[in-house]
Amino acid sequence: MLIAFNKPYGVLCQFTDRSVPPRPTLAGHIVQPGVYPAGRLDFDSEGLLLLTDDGALAHRLTDPRHKQAKTYWVQVEGVATAAQLAQLRRGVLLNDGPTLPAQVSALPQQPAGLWPRDPPVRFRKSVPDSWLELSLHEGRNRQVRRMTAAVGLPTLRLVRQRIGGHALEGLQPGQWRELG
Repeated sequence: MLIAFNKPYGVLCQFTDRSVPPRPTLAGHIVQPGVYPAGRLDFDSEGLLLLTDDGALAHRLTDPRHKQAKTYWVQVEGVATAAQLAQLRRGVLLNDGPTLPAQVSALPQQPAGLWPRDPPVRFRKSVPDSWLELSLHEGRNRQVRRMTAAVGLPTLRLVRQRIGGHALEGLQPGQWRELG
């Protein structure tokens, strides 16, 4: 079984939380027993999360050797220059080593069909923001956020749109559907 879930902002990518007070988890949204996340999405990130009851499938979806591209819409503080986009395309040196090159393009505006975030992203009147579409084949901890920060474009909002051949395709935050 494979489930596509649109993880809302502020939800943990696990079914339990031992912190006090407990934070929202997948248990508040996914009622299908026996499925577990194939990969992670940070507490403060949104978008596509795949869940499965098949360990081999989870491995194929998450292991970088299988080259499943993950595509994100990234709202950044500032407007990306050609030089910053080129840096991301070459790969960025992070504290845990260089990243693989990313596919990245500047978007002319917020992607169509993107839902409002609750709570809204903070805005600063004196600093513009813009949107990027970024795809990568790795899955390091907070990688997209660290990459954009390394080139001088701090991430304000991060929405995973696609993993390999699987996309959100109209799922609203908190909604899920079983995939064939």
